[in-house]
Amino acid sequence: MLPRRTFLSTALSLPVLAPAASNRTTVSIDGDRFFINGKPTYEGRKWKGHRIEGLLMNTRMVQGIYDDSNPATRDRWKYPDTGKWDPERNTREFLAAMPEWRKHGVLSFTINLQGGSPQGYSQEQPWVNSAFTAEGALKKDYMGRLERILDKADQLGMVAIVGYFYFGQDERLKDEAAVKRAVGNATEWLLKKGYRNVLVEVNNECDVKKYDHDILKPDRVHELIGWVKNQKDGSRRLLTGTSYGGRSIPRSNVVEVSDYLLLHGNGVKDPALITEMVQKTRAVKGYRPMPILFNEDDHFDFDKPVNNMVNAIAQYASWGYFDPGKSDYSDGYQCPPVNWGLNTERKKAFFGLVKEITGA
Repeated sequence: MLPRRTFLSTALSLPVLAPAASNRTTVSIDGDRFFINGKPTYEGRKWKGHRIEGLLMNTRMVQGIYDDSNPATRDRWKYPDTGKWDPERNTREFLAAMPEWRKHGVLSFTINLQGGSPQGYSQEQPWVNSAFTAEGALKKDYMGRLERILDKADQLGMVAIVGYFYFGQDERLKDEAAVKRAVGNATEWLLKKGYRNVLVEVNNECDVKKYDHDILKPDRVHELIGWVKNQKDGSRRLLTGTSYGGRSIPRSNVVEVSDYLLLHGNGVKDPALITEMVQKTRAVKGYRPMPILFNEDDHFDFDKPVNNMVNAIAQYASWGYFDPGKSDYSDGYQCPPVNWGLNTERKKAFFGLVKEITGA
């Protein structure tokens, strides 16, 4: 491991800022339940006999601070009304939409420092979207956008799942030492800013074979989870884990060190398999009572009595909506330019069902 002074020196390109003015929202975990400000989420709530109290219903909104520094691909994300891509507009519209998500009972969202595929799914990723320099320092413009989003979440009583790395973009960091510096710098930034409404997802789908750096792969990613846990501001640290690809079950090395477990439902067409995934996860060596949370699932059927979300809830696992959509400002939540509102029937169906389930 690199000494702590290495983290501090590489962060000099981004000034250490004062803690956010509000810091009113605190997420914590007690056993298998999430708490916000000392109270279980959705306190006392049940739905169709299922316990809702302590869950964290969420959406995948990973492109809230998106940008693309590759001039060959940047025009792919242009807004239809202006003919230009604008990362600041993207974040402004994200901020404007957040109260509506919260109004419907969605308490959390995932946002990533390297985003996700802006095409929904991609074989190649020529665009350059990373909050980290090649050396692992933080980029001021990205972190400024993130700060505004985390501050707004803090004000609304929402929890942000902050992801650090995404396959297809992790190679923007030149080597393993740079990856470690990036983890140290991002974690230190979150701690020094005083955010208490943050969960860390070290990387998105650690078992996807497109990661370049070994330390981000399944056999070693637990090292970075431990690294995040070991960084503290006084006695305070960040709650952390990592996610796996659709249908995958977390490995024991990750289960043993994580604060909560992230699953993905992509590729799971039969909701019965969601039930099976949760049950298998609880059987992994090292499991103890801890939250299980889906923060990516591209299956819907919200009008049907059985779907992936309902089956996750029935197993007392939180569920997250992933709507990839397309890059034309009319659909989905992952393909820039994103319309962050409830502008499609599918979005309305998801948020409507969450409102019913949570009694928002």
